[in-house]
Parts: sequence; C-alpha cells; structure tokens
Amino acid sequence: MSETLATAKVAVADTAYSFDRVYEYLIPEELASAAVPGVRAVVPFGQGNRHRECVILRVSPRKSERELKPILRIVDTAPVLSEEMISLAVWMRNRYFCTIYDAVHAILPAGLWYMLETEYSLCEGMDRETAYAAAEGAEAETLILDAVFAHGGLCPEEDLRRLFDGSIPARALSSLKKKGVIASDSRGKKRVKDRSVRMITLCVPMEEARQYAEAREKRAPMQSAVVRLLCVLERASVAEVCGFTGASRKSVDAVIQAGIAEYSDEEVFRRPKYRTSENAPLPELNEEQAAACKGIMDLYRGDGPSASLLYGVTGSGKTAVYIRLIHSVLQEGRSVILLVPEIALTPQMIRVFSAHFGQEIAVLHSSLPVGERYDEWKRIKKGDARVVIGTRSAVFAPAADLGMIIIDEEHEYSYKSENEPRYHALDVAKYRCAARGAALVLGSATPDIVSMYSAENGRYSLFTLKYRYNERKLPAVEIVDMRDELRDGNVGELSGRLRQELRKNLERGEQSILFLNRRGTNSLVTCMDCGFTYECPRCSVKLIWHGRRRRLMCHHCGYSRTADASCPECGGEIGFFGTGTQNVEDQLREVLPGTEILRMDADSVSADNNHEKILSRFREEKIPVLIGTQMVTKGLDFENVTLVGVLSADQMLYSSDYHASERCFSLITQVVGRSGRGEKPGRALIQTFTPGNAIIRFAARQDYDSFYRSELELRRLQNCPPFSEIVTLTVTSAQESAAIACCADIRDFFAAEAGHRKDVCILGPAPLPVVRVMDVFRYRITLQCTFDREIRELVSRALIFYNSEKRYRGISVYADLDPME
Repeated sequence: MSETLATAKVAVADTAYSFDRVYEYLIPEELASAAVPGVRAVVPFGQGNRHRECVILRVSPRKSERELKPILRIVDTAPVLSEEMISLAVWMRNRYFCTIYDAVHAILPAGLWYMLETEYSLCEGMDRETAYAAAEGAEAETLILDAVFAHGGLCPEEDLRRLFDGSIPARALSSLKKKGVIASDSRGKKRVKDRSVRMITLCVPMEEARQYAEAREKRAPMQSAVVRLLCVLERASVAEVCGFTGASRKSVDAVIQAGIAEYSDEEVFRRPKYRTSENAPLPELNEEQAAACKGIMDLYRGDGPSASLLYGVTGSGKTAVYIRLIHSVLQEGRSVILLVPEIALTPQMIRVFSAHFGQEIAVLHSSLPVGERYDEWKRIKKGDARVVIGTRSAVFAPAADLGMIIIDEEHEYSYKSENEPRYHALDVAKYRCAARGAALVLGSATPDIVSMYSAENGRYSLFTLKYRYNERKLPAVEIVDMRDELRDGNVGELSGRLRQELRKNLERGEQSILFLNRRGTNSLVTCMDCGFTYECPRCSVKLIWHGRRRRLMCHHCGYSRTADASCPECGGEIGFFGTGTQNVEDQLREVLPGTEILRMDADSVSADNNHEKILSRFREEKIPVLIGTQMVTKGLDFENVTLVGVLSADQMLYSSDYHASERCFSLITQVVGRSGRGEKPGRALIQTFTPGNAIIRFAARQDYDSFYRSELELRRLQNCPPFSEIVTLTVTSAQESAAIACCADIRDFFAAEAGHRKDVCILGPAPLPVVRVMDVFRYRITLQCTFDREIRELVSRALIFYNSEKRYRGISVYADLDPME
C-alpha cells in the first residue's frame, strides 16, 4: 500500500460501553479529501464486518504497517461536528459513562441521523450454478442465495431478517463473502430530507430577453409573460412565476430549453410558527439591573472564562438584564444561547426576545417537528441565527463564535437528562464556555444550593436584584391551616379562605393561578371494608383514578384499566381518596359555577392543545382561573394575575431524596411570584397541614437567604452536595434477587478498591423510590465522594465488568453523576 495513505480514528455507533473505544481505520486514496474530522462514515465492524455508521474524530498519517480495515464510504459532504463538539463528545464519555456515539447523538439533531440500509448482491461474474455449488448444500447459505435471486440479485438486509425470524445469519453471510459469492453494500438514508424550492433565473442579457419576449408574444404568449416577469425580477421560484403569469410548467420548460433562463434549487428552511412582536426599544434598566449588567459585561470582556450568578427575587427584571447582555454580545459579533427549563416558557420568551432581535432568533426544543428543528440547527450553523433559545438540548447548538450562555431558572431539575447520556446542561455549558472563552450567566430567584455556595466561595461572581422592577411589592402571603378546615367539616381541597379570595378576583375581573403537584382525579382507590387497592401489574405503584377518562392509570408505564363497581376481593364499597388537578377542577366548577377554567398538566396538554395555546387563551381571553402542575410555577408573566393558591404544599416535602426541601421551597416561591407582576398588588395562599414547617414559612416570606443557611447546614451534616458529589450505580433485572446480589457485589468491589479513602462513603444496596417499572426491578449503590480521576476509573471498570461478565447475564448496570431521583 502507498505510504501516503492516512488513517482515521473513529467512534462507532451501536457499541456497548464495555466495547466503546476509539478505533483506527485506513482511509482509501479515493476518500482522502472527504475523510476529515467531524464527518460520518460507514465502516466494516466486528468479526462479521457488519456495516456500521461512525464519526471521524481525528485523521493522521499512517505510522505502522499493521493491517487495517478500510473506510467504505463517507456519509456527509461537510463536517457535522466541529473540533469543539468532538472534544465535547469525548469529555461527555468520560464524565457521564456513555459511549462517544451516544454523546454524538445527543449533540446532533434527529434530522441529521441516518438509517443504514445494507443490501446483499452476487459478486461480479458469479452465476447461479456456481453460487449454489459454493454453498455446498449448507441450509443457511442456500436460503440466503434463494433470497438474493428472488430479489433479482439485490436483497435488502431487512428481508433477510424476516427470512431468519428477525436475526441475521452472520456466519453464513461471512462464509459466502469469503468464498467470493456475495458482496454487501450499505447506503445511508437520511431520516429527514432537506427542503428546497425550484428557482428560475434569467441567464442572458436583459435586451436579448426582451427581444425573445416580443418575438413570442403572439405565438407563445405564456412564454413571453414568463420572460417579461423575469426581466423585472431576474430570479423567482417556479411556483411564483406560474402563479403571477398563469403559465404552465410546460411553458416555463420551453423558456429553459431556449436558453433564456435556467433552473436551480434553493434551500429553504422550515421555521417554527411563532408570533414576532413589533420592534421594541431596549428596556430601561434600574440601578440594580444596570450594575449587574455592567459587572457581567466587564467579566465577559476580561481575560479567560467567567461565570456569574444573577440572583433576583421574582419579578425583579432578570429578563431585561438578559436582553441587554444579549444585545451587547451581538454588537461584538458573537452568538448567545439562552436556556429555559420548560417548553411552556419558550413561546413567551420568543415573543419577548423577537421584539428586540427579530430573525436573529432560532428556537430549539423537543416539541418542534423534526424537520423544523433540523432546519433551525442549520440556520444556527450557517450563522443566520445568533440568538438560540431553547430547552436543555439547545446547549449543544452549533452557535458561531459563542460568546455567552445564559441559563434561566438555573435551579430547575429539567436541565438534567434522565436518559443516556445522563448529562446536566449546566455542566455542558461550563465546558463550552471554558473552551470558547465565553461567559456563563445563571439566573434564578431561588438559586441551586450548589450554585449559591459556589458564588459564596468565589467560583461564581454574584449579582443581586433585591427589589421587584418598578418597585412593585412582593405578594402578601397567607398560610392556611387545613386542619382547621377539617374541624369545620370541609374535606375538599379548597379552603374557605381560598374560595373567598377566588370570588373576589372574579368580581374584580382579575385572574388566579392554582398549583397542585399531582395530576389525575384521585391518587388512591381502595375498598372501604377490606382495604384492597388497585396496583399496577408491571410497576410497584398504586393506580391513579382519571375521572374524565373513567380509567385507572399508571403514570410510569401507561397501563390502564376500568374500576370495578364493587371490591373484587370482598364485594365492599370502593372509595376514592387523594386529590389531583382534575378533581380540583371539578371542585372549582361547583364553587364558581359558569366560570371558565383552564387546566395545564400532562393530561390536558396535547399536540392540538399545547402549552402555547393554553397560555395564550389565559392571557388574551382573560380566563379567570388556571390550575396546573409544575408547568405553571415558573417564568410565566401575566399582569392580571393577582392571586396564587398553593394546594397540598406538604406533599412535596416528604421524600427520601435530599433535594426534597429545595424543590418544595423553589416551587412554592416561584409560583407565589407569579402574583402581582402588574400594577395591581398580588397575594397568595399556601394551604398546608403543617403550618409550622420551616420550609413552608421560608417560602411564605420569600426568604431565600434563611432557607439557604438552614439547608446548607443540613447538607453539611448529610455530606451531600456541595460538600461531596454523588455517583449512583443502578442495577436493573427482571429478577429482584439477581439485582440485589449484583448490587452487593458492586458494593464489595468499591469497598475493596476505595474503602481506604476517607472522602468515600458507600451506601446500599437500596431500592429506587419506585423499585419495579415495566416488570424490571431497580436497585442501586450510592457513592458520596470527591469525583476525581480515580473514582471515574473505578466506576468505568465496574460498568464494563458487571455489564459483560457471563454470570450477570440479564442484568444491566448504569451510572449517574448527581442524579435527581
């Protein structure tokens, strides 16, 4: 082979973590110009040389004479990953214990993914008789040849799978290939096609075109009309030309054949449909806001990366600061990514920011159709959009010359992915900002405990907004003791005080928001006599009653069934207890007859009735009451909302998760902050059975500082973040005993390898809060530790061993850094 040949280091798709590494392939001379870092390719992989997709990470001259398999084909015409993104994928592999290609899949939009279609054909010069003779009567090889000939000499792999009951006869295929009987070829089929418009452009001087139009005015008036229009426009789409002139496609083709014009295809982008506001001037900042904006921009213009925490009470005008920051960064020719925690917030953010930045904005979130999301990604990559607004995955946007990443409501747990790779958007943002010399801005009214601790210790710069914008007052908050309601005979979810305040708001034409963090109608359906309860047959949870659907449902696996008229065990009466958002909606309709009520939860939101439609109706039609789950607690800004009610505040407190108090405080504080954001004063009612609880009292006073001090001390005693990091290894198996046994082995492994370290505490085996989901049992080992190189390597070793050792067959193990569950 030529000494000038190069090799490519690649990451291969669909490899298990235990086999994931960087593989080396030979680059054939004919692919040398196309095989560059960041493009995807097709390579033969494994003993059977199955065709696999890969991404090229690095290209270098060939240094050894050892035999290497060649790259078969280059999939992309240009790199889809920059050097920065390649480095990010490798970093994610090491930090989140995923494969490099899992990280690549998270980085790239679904519209870029390919489906490899492998086809098998006879080798050149091979005839039927010789082919069957080479098979030597082997049953599998003969069946393969039958299939190839039945398909006219070219058989898709999918049809072979059907022939062999869903599996691939790898040995038989390999044998036929070695004998030179058949060959395979793989083609990449893009999941989403690029959209283009056929254009027609004048390609002769204007005078010659006019002469052509005059000469054909009587013989071919439509051709003449087409050319006259092009003399005015010079270039237009074929659809526009036919629409304006009434010409047929045949007439347009005749103009092309005459050499007067030519066809070309122009790429067009599918854009999300959102309303853009009229151009608005930059917001005026008060003294606090201006000081925060100046301080952050001074850090941005300083040497090296910078991180800032913008801590401002609800309604303090953090969005105005973001707008000013983005404007300043754009003025310097760089791009900005703004992350929001919920899809529900995206339309509102787009409406506000489009008034200032217009078509500079691109939107990325999971509810967009795949084609629109893909085209927004292309606009960002081309530099047509320099302000990216989106949810968690928007942190991977290929923003040109990234200058700043802003994470709004940075305390939210939706920034942590629950699927492979289990990344946290904040960690990825830190990496990208450090790599690009960009600024990181975290904003919240209730900062994450770890973030505030980092600010106190100088790792972040802290900027504080202590007062609401325009000096509006925080809502007056009242705690309602629901024990008194029970004594008065009120067993419903709405207290007498809340009903009274709702009626006042209705009379004044003002709006109210009610928050209950439980959907459905009733959370417990049980027999009044024997205590029988309905449980999911696949998960270790009780079924929730959904009155509108008349179904009992599992919120984990989706199983549902009807309820019996009487107890299936003893024939006793069935009782319905516990309250969800549907039940509260029914109670509201009794309390406020004839009043329109909106509900926003996972059951009410759908493709036809999405977040934007619900919130737009609430805003524009002034619907009196909106009830919802977490979706209504954050970021919403409605000037006419003057009352907020928090229902069943206690239920958020009682959890084994060390985040429980922080979540409860944040949710209550955030939803209370939705009240009184306009000219009218706001008020809030928190209903609870534990009115003396410190967390609820801190939230009622909007007293983050006291909550932070109290929670920090508790975290110190528990050795939880920020005083340690937490890594969990979760074992899943259809057999509960096998999961527990494997967990015990993992515990013993870490005790032997890291037990000498004083900073390492090993907990477990312990079941997850919901131990069985979809008939799979889940147990875990928890490490409280300093997440350094030694711990990373130990966790990696454990994952590789316990996922590949034969005696643990049927068991799956995965790791998660600082899990939210």
